[in-house]
Amino acid sequence: MTSTLLKITGLKVAYGGIKAVKGVDLHVNEGELVTLIGSNGAGKTTTMKAITGTLPMVEGDIEYLGKSIKGKGAWDLVKEGLAMVPEGRGVFTRMTITENLQMGAYIRDDKAGIAEDIEKMFTIFPRLRERKDQLAGTMSGGEQQMLAMGRALMSRPKVLLLDEPSMGLSPIMVDKIFEVVRDVSGRGVTVLLVEQNASRALGIADRGYVMESGMVTMNGDAKELLVDPRVRAAYLGE
Repeated sequence: MTSTLLKITGLKVAYGGIKAVKGVDLHVNEGELVTLIGSNGAGKTTTMKAITGTLPMVEGDIEYLGKSIKGKGAWDLVKEGLAMVPEGRGVFTRMTITENLQMGAYIRDDKAGIAEDIEKMFTIFPRLRERKDQLAGTMSGGEQQMLAMGRALMSRPKVLLLDEPSMGLSPIMVDKIFEVVRDVSGRGVTVLLVEQNASRALGIADRGYVMESGMVTMNGDAKELLVDPRVRAAYLGE
């Protein structure tokens, strides 16, 4: 039986007096690639911030590995296997690619394992190997996105949270990023993917949730959502 790694129940989050998330329920099972889609301002990133403890919740609960993580900080959650690649990537621009990857393993002290995982990241992201001694700030947006994903994977997460990984990238690089997300999922990492690019996200996901105005309005099998007339009309321009 597949276990539920992440479970959100009745989540409400507010900025000042503005309710950004209004009672969200969702879950991610072990080994799944689940996507949360919706237009800009729907509350997707706010939900991710609440999961990682960088934004307090007003109501509800978030369970990870069967235990509530309400009130826990991002530092503790990374140590427990919950890693996030934030919107905007957030790489260390004045560090090299290799140094950025090493920073992703800051919670670890197994030097041989870290070196082995850096080599693994270079296999998953060949472009990073070519530029391993280059400063991260001199790379393109797509390359920085690959680096941010590689850095998060260096913590050996049980669940990888990806917030808008395709944002601002060229079509060719978008293709590459989605290919990598699917590859990472295929390697056994459980993934929660937040995306505005609904067609691409649903195309690689197992299940999907549709978020509008702070609420989940639809959910189900990703392939079924992809052909649902309401989803196609709202997000795919049909």
